[in-house]
Amino acid sequence: MGIFPPCTSTEMLEKLLETVCGKNPEKPPKRDRINGKVVLMKKNFLDLTDVGSSFLDRMHELFGKGVSIQLISSVHCDSANRSRGKLGKPAYLEKWVSTLSSVSAGDATFNINLEWEESLGLPGAFIIKNHHHSQLYLKTVTLDNVLGQGRLHFICNSWVYPAHRYKYDRVFFLNKTYLPCETPEPLRLYREEELINLRGNGKGMLKEWDRIYDYAYYNDLGSPEKGPEYRRPVLGGSKEYPYPRRGRTGRAANKKDPTAESRLALLNLNIYVPRDERFSHVKFSDFLAYAVKSLGQVLVPEIASIFDKTFNEFDSFQDVLDLYEGGIKLPDGHSLEKIRECVPWEMLKELIRNDGERLLKFPMPAVIKEDRTAWRTDEEFGREMLAGVNPVIIQRIEEFPPGSKLDPQIYGDQTSKIKREHIEKYMNGQKVDEAIRNNKLFILNHHDALMPYLARINTTTTKTYASRTVLLLQDDGTLKPLAIELSLPHPQGGHHGATSKVFTPSEHGVEGSVWQLAKAYAAVNDSGYHQLISHWLNTHAVIEPFVIATNRHLSVLHPINKLLQPHFRDTMNINALARHTLINAGGILEMTVFPAKYALEMSSSIYKDWVFTEQALPADLLKRGMAVPDPSQPHGLRLVIEDYPYAVDGLEIWSAIESWVNDYCSFYYQTDEIIQGDTELQSWWTELRQVGHGDLKDKPWWPKMQTRDELVQTCTIIIWIASALHAAVNFGQYPYAGYLPNRPTVSRRFMPEPGSPEYAELEEKPEVAFLKTITAQFQTLLGVSLIEILSRHSSDEIYLGQRDNPESWTSDSQPKEAFKKFHDKLVEIESKITKRNSDTNLKNRTGPVRVPYTLLYPNSSDYSGKGGLTGMGIPNSISI
Repeated sequence: MGIFPPCTSTEMLEKLLETVCGKNPEKPPKRDRINGKVVLMKKNFLDLTDVGSSFLDRMHELFGKGVSIQLISSVHCDSANRSRGKLGKPAYLEKWVSTLSSVSAGDATFNINLEWEESLGLPGAFIIKNHHHSQLYLKTVTLDNVLGQGRLHFICNSWVYPAHRYKYDRVFFLNKTYLPCETPEPLRLYREEELINLRGNGKGMLKEWDRIYDYAYYNDLGSPEKGPEYRRPVLGGSKEYPYPRRGRTGRAANKKDPTAESRLALLNLNIYVPRDERFSHVKFSDFLAYAVKSLGQVLVPEIASIFDKTFNEFDSFQDVLDLYEGGIKLPDGHSLEKIRECVPWEMLKELIRNDGERLLKFPMPAVIKEDRTAWRTDEEFGREMLAGVNPVIIQRIEEFPPGSKLDPQIYGDQTSKIKREHIEKYMNGQKVDEAIRNNKLFILNHHDALMPYLARINTTTTKTYASRTVLLLQDDGTLKPLAIELSLPHPQGGHHGATSKVFTPSEHGVEGSVWQLAKAYAAVNDSGYHQLISHWLNTHAVIEPFVIATNRHLSVLHPINKLLQPHFRDTMNINALARHTLINAGGILEMTVFPAKYALEMSSSIYKDWVFTEQALPADLLKRGMAVPDPSQPHGLRLVIEDYPYAVDGLEIWSAIESWVNDYCSFYYQTDEIIQGDTELQSWWTELRQVGHGDLKDKPWWPKMQTRDELVQTCTIIIWIASALHAAVNFGQYPYAGYLPNRPTVSRRFMPEPGSPEYAELEEKPEVAFLKTITAQFQTLLGVSLIEILSRHSSDEIYLGQRDNPESWTSDSQPKEAFKKFHDKLVEIESKITKRNSDTNLKNRTGPVRVPYTLLYPNSSDYSGKGGLTGMGIPNSISI
């Protein structure tokens, strides 16, 4: 029998004990058990050859503890730990050995049981320690019914390496969004230290487990140890060669040139990018499966040596069609065995495609699928400037003849030599001045971009011109080419101006063949400019500094990080691979595109005139004269060509993105003062301008980031570039340029002069002469292989209006509702595009080749489900 009555209250009991003991005994803390689920991928299921690590990890689990999680309070600080949040006891993932992952999906779910004191309040983060010998990919952690709060979600999506690889704790935060000033005090230091860890100290060679985002110049393109031909200038950090920054790798300097960074061996694809920026195992498998067909630099000498000298030329357009209809026949029965001796069998199987002795059979490009010859028409030539793979260059003529912005002190008179009498006879009775007043004259102008480099470019195997193409907008909405001007630097020196020839349309005889060649030279210019500028520079290169700056300065808790992060997926990885095998000295781009060794240097020259705010679609259309201001219209402008598929579809996509971004930013930033006081946002924007795009830091057009309108404008432009703009200039490459005669990338001889043997050949064998002028056979194989890879959607693609965690990417309901509205708007736009493509009055929607414009159709997965060459779909990010 006890000494106290059974009904004694707790309060009375405490007082009695205080009387007896002289003090109030300390109450034992109330402890809860929290059950959780941890979803991750074990490394051994991503790399089935890593048997050693798998065995060691299992042994470690049998004799010790492998992976621990320790909750951090978001309510109470630990004064003994610099006021960081108080920690709970570590708990360990259960049943590691017996929990198997699916080899295909890779996910494994583990239970965890955590002890948590109620007095610590809500956990806001956790520390994870991986004591295994191999890394793991942590996807999510979900805790059930914590202090009556229901489920708590931690969206992690990060690689966690063994604990000894880090000099700090790996911390993951609850799926909450906080501005820096709103961060709970117990989490503040964790937030700040995480950003410090991601920035690194700027020193040393970075390893795969490093999580460091830092900047470097493009000094890794050349291979000076191979000789002078492989030297390339450093891009970035100078007035002569300005450039956006790339991700730093910290590799040692090249032994032959200390200004250049050393390069990895060609087959070593383990180029440093922060581990979470690497392709997923699904994406990497897709990439490798198609990359083996690109032949690459390793296979060039081996395969080329097997064929005789006639291999380098197509003899007819049917020879080109054989690439898609039957493949190339090997010269003799022993050649396959010869190739096997020098080419890995796995690659060879892809190249042969189960066609026996027929090598290199490609999918049929859309541009010749319905009609084998329609690509040669003038109407299709003009239409592709509005709805092809490079619809972002054409502009309205506002003065005649077209002028030049090149410095006359250096380049002399570069004014166009196209005269009124050249074109007015093709203008359906109109005069030039009348057509200009009525917004009917347009130009595809590659003159100024190429002329400064043309003399050097033409010392290589390339023989090409700087081109201007003048077109008339007809009553049916189509563009009619009127004249093509082909220019060369003056033979007595560039300061004397240009020597130019003007060619006008013709359909018959040798004049018709000359006109086809003139269009080919213009297409060569447009192909090279597209690949180097519209595609590489204006999407891939300019976005990478935003990826780096965001990870260095915007915490994962920051709302703008959550907004932008999906639009950065895989970009650093694909850019690193491009530097390694594509845009490097002697790389595939230099081998297949006409500027050759001057390609990247030329893109640096054009970057000087890049303006961030003009990347907004409405601003771009106004700048090019393709639209005029009109406040009565939805976008505040009116298109001067109503049937301009890229602009029509693009403005709807732009508007949807802008509305979504405005709704999102308005939720977190009710006033401009909040933006001005956001320390992370301000440091992000400052570093982006001063370092990431530091060569343009003094330009007056940068937004000041003082108002919500500036924030919305900035984020909308970033998302537009990374999603819709890249989709528009990338995924049409194979449909249109997969057939090289339609989009040749190189011209190898000049326009033949009357009386010359080349002119006689053009008269007698126009197909042979045409094919001898444009991209050679072997370059064609390389080029088509490359753009087939670049034009494919991966099977794990995430498209605009989608999230990889659709239900739990944020815990705030209002942004979720705004995102659903955005998704629904994109679905509505999809149906509008489909309807427009079926409207026969809109001739530019499909054209003579009968290829509907679907490059800005938001979702590809509705049609394929597996990615591939769909020619449609806007991925969230520049991921290929």
